[in-house]
Amino acid sequence: MRLLSLTLAALLLLSQLTPGSTQKCWNLHGKCRQKCSRKERIYVYCTNNKLCCVKPKYQPREKLWSSSSKPEAMKTQMKLPSV
Repeated sequence: MRLLSLTLAALLLLSQLTPGSTQKCWNLHGKCRQKCSRKERIYVYCTNNKLCCVKPKYQPREKLWSSSSKPEAMKTQMKLPSV
């Protein structure tokens, strides 16, 4: 009976593991899959034509300011003396 219980426990543990390993992408923060989970977004495609599913916190953020709203110090250009 112990052997049967031990065998069933081992089979249950093995069934919870994902078969094989998934390929990593996007600086090792994403995983190549056929379909992304609800908490992930597609950012790029993997080399094997699967989706690179990345959590939003690891994706690069868009710049909050546009070129028209740059500070004045960034707009001015340095003038070099002419020779």
